[in-house]
Parts: sequence; C-alpha cells; structure tokens
Amino acid sequence: MSYIAEGLNICISKPNGINYSETFIDSQVNFLPGIKKVVYGGFFPLFGHQKTYLIRTRSGLIEYLVRKRIFHQKEIKVRTKAFAKYLGENKIGVVLAEYGLTGALIRESCELANVPMVIHFHGFDAHVKSVTDEYATLYIKAFTFASKIIAVSKPMQFRLIELGAAPEKIVLLPYGVDTSLFTQNKPSENPLIFLSVARFAEKKSPLSTLSAFAKVLEQFPDARLKMAGIGPLWTEAKTRAEFLGISSNVEFLGVQTPVQVAELMRTSRVFVQHSVIAQGGDSEGTPNSILEASASCLPVVSTYHAGIPEAVLHQCTGLLVKEHDIDGMARYMCRLAADPVLCDKMGSAGRRHIEENYHMQTQIAKLAAILNEVAKKHTSFLNK
Repeated sequence: MSYIAEGLNICISKPNGINYSETFIDSQVNFLPGIKKVVYGGFFPLFGHQKTYLIRTRSGLIEYLVRKRIFHQKEIKVRTKAFAKYLGENKIGVVLAEYGLTGALIRESCELANVPMVIHFHGFDAHVKSVTDEYATLYIKAFTFASKIIAVSKPMQFRLIELGAAPEKIVLLPYGVDTSLFTQNKPSENPLIFLSVARFAEKKSPLSTLSAFAKVLEQFPDARLKMAGIGPLWTEAKTRAEFLGISSNVEFLGVQTPVQVAELMRTSRVFVQHSVIAQGGDSEGTPNSILEASASCLPVVSTYHAGIPEAVLHQCTGLLVKEHDIDGMARYMCRLAADPVLCDKMGSAGRRHIEENYHMQTQIAKLAAILNEVAKKHTSFLNK
C-alpha cells in the first residue's frame, strides 16, 4: 500500500552514487513509492538526478572548489543557491537527508527553497565526538528546521536528544530487510562456516572476531570464517590472521554485492560481528548485515552495542557478549558449533523477529508515511 500522495516529488540526498555498504539507503531509493529525485556526490550533493552538476557555471564551480578545498568552508552560498534552485525547478515536496551531516549542510538550501526536510541519522553522524563537535552549530540549526529526525535505535534516539534535537521530532525507525532476497534456510545443514559481513573498521572490530575464531579452532579445527567487506583494517586483519596461525581457515572475500551476501548467508552456519564503540566515539546504528543474517535464519553472535540488543534477542535469536569480551564470544561460537539444532532454533526465531519488526515493506511504508505527513503539513501551512 502506498502512503505517498499522488504527484509528490521526493528528493533523496545521499553522499555516494553507489556504495555496497549502504544497502539501507539503496533500499529506500529503490522501494519508496512516489516520484524520487536522487542527488549525490558528498554530504552536500554535487550532482542532480540527471547526473549533471547542480552548480551549472564554470565560475560557480571554481568558486565552490576554492571555498571548500582551500578555505574549508561548510556554508558556501554558490552551492546553497544552486541546490535551492534545483529544489524549486523540480517542484520538490519534501527532502530526505541521508546522514546528519547531509541535513546540517543542505538545511539552508531547503529553507531558501521553502521545502521541508527529514533527516535520517545512521550511526557515526550521531556518535563520533569529533564530528558532532565540528558540526554542533549546524546540527542545532538543522534540528530546528527539520520537520522530523529519524533514529535507527533507542541509544541513537537518546544521543540525538543530547545533541539538541527536540524529542517530539525524533522518530524511532529501524531499517527493514528484503526478506525475498534474504530467505529462510536451515543452518544445521550447512558446513561449519562462521560469516562476517562488515566494513573493516574500528567499530566493527574485525580483529576481535579473528581472535575469538582462533580460540574456536582449538575445539573445532575444521571450522572456517568468511569475512566479506573491505576497509581501513583490511591489511591489519590479514596480518592478524597470519600471526594467529589461522590464515588457512579464514577467507577474506572483499566487497560483495547484496546478492552475493545473500548466497553467503544461505551457505553458512553462524553469523558473527563484534561491534564496539571506537576510540573517537564512533558507534553503530543498527547493523543491517545482522538484520539480514537473522532474516536468513542464521543465529547471531554479537555484542551489547547500540541497536544490536533490539535486533538480536539474547538466548532467543542469538547470543550477545559485552564489548571486547573475546573469550565470551569464543564460548558462544563454540556453543553453536557444537549444537546444530540450537542454530536452527535460534535462526527460525530470528526470522520471525525480522518479519514482525524489521520487514522491508513495513519499514519503508512507515518512512513513506512520515514523508507524506511532513509534505502535507507544509502544504497546508502554505495554503493558510
């Protein structure tokens, strides 16, 4: 059922054109009903939906580059006016800003064009102290202007209030999973493969996962760990596997498409991810790969971190440990390795949990309803 009013133009502003680690944004682009115009090319968009520069003159582009790259300015009039003009020309009814930084930077354009904005926070944009400190003033302006602010977990909801967002503006809306792509399977019938799908970044703590897996191999020498993704800790992770003497049991798969990830989940026994708060404060929202694993009937071993305890019900759909508890993670991995029936039981419960609380259609419909409500209220206000 569509909750978008007929003829409503939605502008989705996202940093990257294509990014396999941002499937949560791609799902919104692909499945939101309505007439969508996607702009991208940074937290302040550089390109319009026709893949042309929003700043249309050579002199304007030069001025923009000088102010951004040499003077490191965040509020640049030439690009603000260019985006405001784009919004007006395309008769945009509401803007969905992907990431808090996007909302902070495009707020002035939306205000200039008199178009309402919804900001969707995802993780680092709410938690990294250096980011929230740097953007503190712009965040307050964006929070004041924004019609709604979306948080993907309860801890993020509280954090946004700390940063100055009005509680009545915040909507708790976790991601949804495409359950037609991430389908049911019976993990007990798969080889003893532990699967990790995550960026090789500090908050994903891939080195912790490797350390825990090394302890698992002491009891289950035939176990394997497949790690999909890439990132700044990629080389260090491969070096750590060699140091631990487990390289022959670990596969570093690199970037995988959603279809490839779904296949990996259909052929694995357990999903693992040791999320932690990074030194700079970076934190998860609700990791999409964990939701996809549960949708695929995989039991999950993870941490009490951010939105994970909402997505993974301890002792029901998976097993959770405190951050940095390597021994505890290894024990739980061994427990599941020794009990295929438990894997099936937790996996089935996980699938039900996803269908009831994180189903793609339901979550997208909720987002569509938010956008439609914001646009309708703004139109009613203008017509008074």
